Amino acid sequence: MVGNNVSHSKRRTKRTFEVNLFDKKLFLQEENRWINLRVSAAGIRFINKVGLKKALEDAKSKGFIKSF
Repeated sequence: MVGNNVSHSKRRTKRTFEVNLFDKKLFLQEENRWINLRVSAAGIRFINKVGLKKALEDAKSKGFIKSF
């Protein structure tokens, strides 16, 4: 997404809005292995809330990932 930086004097310069992604290495307890995910900040909060296994199943059912 593209927008403007607006200074105090109302000068406008172009800027981009980037996605807040992180490369995370998480341990999947049920399969006793580490997995690497590129996940957003909201995704990390969701994983902390419901657990990694449930979050992966939910993402797979919505078509975000093919397999895990």
